[in-house]
Amino acid sequence: MRTRGELPGAPATRVAIATLPPLDRGKQVMEALADYVERAALKSGDRLPTERELMAALSVGRSTIREAMGRFEALGVTETRKGSGTYLLKPISAGTIHLPLSLDAAELRDGLLHTLEVRRGIEAEASMVAARRRTVDDLRTIEEKLIEMERVHLATGTSGPEDLAFHLAVYDATHNPLFRQLLGQMREAFERFWDHPFDRQDFARRSFPYHRELFDAIVARDADLARGKTLKILEIVEEDIEEMSK
Repeated sequence: MRTRGELPGAPATRVAIATLPPLDRGKQVMEALADYVERAALKSGDRLPTERELMAALSVGRSTIREAMGRFEALGVTETRKGSGTYLLKPISAGTIHLPLSLDAAELRDGLLHTLEVRRGIEAEASMVAARRRTVDDLRTIEEKLIEMERVHLATGTSGPEDLAFHLAVYDATHNPLFRQLLGQMREAFERFWDHPFDRQDFARRSFPYHRELFDAIVARDADLARGKTLKILEIVEEDIEEMSK
């Protein structure tokens, strides 16, 4: 009797073909919207269809639409205006909205190191720029994210999502949307980076105090010190990847 996943006529000892993963509906919605924007020749400032219109046209639920629109906002492509709708900030097309990024989850160590190489360059530069350009409002936001990160870390010993929120706030303080857009395009890789760190709760724990020192450097407008603290954080992360993957 043939088992599920085996091809017709395949020998009994043949390895079964793995089942296909579920489709990423959020990604499909993004691609459909990018195609629509391109075909409709929409320009910056044009209003996008409403949630209800998108749900009907694409036959998906409200949560899927919101997930896709959230990704677009993270990329700096759209802006939601309360009581008015969602507006296009820049022209896009299906061929330009994504930075190709593929990490093999089966090779976690290599995937993490690949991600770290990219993060090191972007984050170090972003920290320096943030130290030079940050405003009082930026400092307030960064500190709020830092306090929440510290609270969660002290309570649970780890704070992946809160750590990401802190770094996103630093990126925003650069006032260069490309930093946020690039990180947004790498979001899935960064989330994978924190979701499965070798099943170790202490992964990168030694980097925790340097986040407060990074914030202090940004407050002091010390770009070189901010860069140094960022590189120290990432140095610890790299050391833990190397050690915990043995």
